Amino acid sequence: MPALHNLYRKTSKRTAAIAGTTVLASSAVAASLFVVAPATSARQAAYLGSRGQAVTAGHGRTAGLATYTESLRLLQVARSRLALREMHRRAKRIEARRAAARRAAARRAAQRRAARRAAAQQAGSQQGGTAGGSSSQPSGSPQQIAAAMLGSYGWPSSQFSCLQSLWNVESGWNVYASNPSTGAYGIPQALPGSKMASAGPDWQTNAATQIRWGLGYIKALYGSPCGAWSHQQATGWY
Repeated sequence: MPALHNLYRKTSKRTAAIAGTTVLASSAVAASLFVVAPATSARQAAYLGSRGQAVTAGHGRTAGLATYTESLRLLQVARSRLALREMHRRAKRIEARRAAARRAAARRAAQRRAARRAAAQQAGSQQGGTAGGSSSQPSGSPQQIAAAMLGSYGWPSSQFSCLQSLWNVESGWNVYASNPSTGAYGIPQALPGSKMASAGPDWQTNAATQIRWGLGYIKALYGSPCGAWSHQQATGWY
């Protein structure tokens, strides 16, 4: 049976050699695969590493821009807060000045009211003394009447020069002097003129009545004619 004989026939040396070569070749290919694969992975790692660095650098630039933008925003917020605080400080200073001006105006008004009351009292006492006959009604020009009255208010005659200058400016010593814009009237320019009624009912025509009221007002508010004249020069009113 030749076929069976061929099947069970021993393999020749040539065939064995070919088979061995095939096995060796297969082993070499497998080894080369194991060698090439790590090399390929290294190149890929290098490539990916460069890409990673680029991406990381991109992220770094983005993060730096975001930080810079946030810093600018915080700086603007800080400047806005500083400006707001400065506005508050200025508003407080302005309000403080206005409050001080209001207090000063209130003090001046209170002083004027006190002066009017004192003038009324002084005029009443002077009028009572005249009515009782203890003193005579002054006569002469308005300047002479005023000069004669100075001593009763405790002032020396040297005060008359200040009084003369003061009422020269106010009314020119005119009993009927009237300021149509303010309502001031008479020699001392009482505002309104009806205040002088406390010194006498003839306040519209009697120089002595007007002077009496005016001297009482000056004494209560400024202490003396020279004090009133200094205030007039500094402010334009008394």
